[in-house]
Amino acid sequence: MRRWNGYGRAGFAGILLAASFFAIPAFAQLDPSGEWAPLFHEDFPERIPGPEIGDYLGLPINAGARLRADTWDASLLSLPEHQCKPHPSDYAWRGPANLRIWKDVDTETQKVTAFHTHISWQAPERVIWMDGRPHPPDYAAHTWQGFSTGKFEGDMLTITTDHLKNGWIRRNGVPRSDRATVSEHLLRHGNYMTVVVIVNDPVYLTEPFIRTTDFEMDARQSIAPYPCEAVVEVIRPKGAVPSHLPGTNKFLAEFPATYGLPPQAARGGAETMYPEYRLKMKDMKPAVKATATAARQK
Repeated sequence: MRRWNGYGRAGFAGILLAASFFAIPAFAQLDPSGEWAPLFHEDFPERIPGPEIGDYLGLPINAGARLRADTWDASLLSLPEHQCKPHPSDYAWRGPANLRIWKDVDTETQKVTAFHTHISWQAPERVIWMDGRPHPPDYAAHTWQGFSTGKFEGDMLTITTDHLKNGWIRRNGVPRSDRATVSEHLLRHGNYMTVVVIVNDPVYLTEPFIRTTDFEMDARQSIAPYPCEAVVEVIRPKGAVPSHLPGTNKFLAEFPATYGLPPQAARGGAETMYPEYRLKMKDMKPAVKATATAARQK
């Protein structure tokens, strides 16, 4: 039998097979690390100009969330304590979100122990622990980024987050409570990545709320620093907080009137998430602009 360096043909093939086995991880995953630029073609009006006052369509909110949103005033953001708030991690993907993801690797085992994210708006940084550590107890501090653990399910990175501060579902006052838990799924398709966020909130939602956001790899991306200093922008009486008393927000009627929607549809609720709701809307009377203008002028 012909031999190479003392090994038979079968033995040499075995060496090649073993080498290939150790060169390729047994369970290889698609690494989400890199520089990612947000794609705004989805939900552009909500993400760039911003959601309209009173637009709760497609949100599985309850009466408590609706009341919070009805009494919210955008001038709240001019208060010093609100000026430098980052987006909470469940909303931060929505942007302005030039995104950087990198990983920590154990030098001995070569296993990924954590992923980190940095987002341009207010420069929040988040840790997603991949080492199997438990979540902290209920009494532990809540933060804007929360406490996140992750695991790969095939090529999909699944993240579980809790211990979040009170946040928002939509930037027009629709709230998300600090008791919410969030599941996120990162799916990479070459130079594109889809982030699926599922919010479960026992305080303000009657069903899970699901939203997706897309990114494109941008190897030339450079994220600038985001220093923020709170200042007094508006002189107000001491202790005054911009808000609307229940039943006094005259702007709520403008959204349905502008688009000819039934007012009750704009109020949201789980049923407005589903296509069947369009059949129900056929029996509803749409709002008209004249009515909304008159309501605001009273």
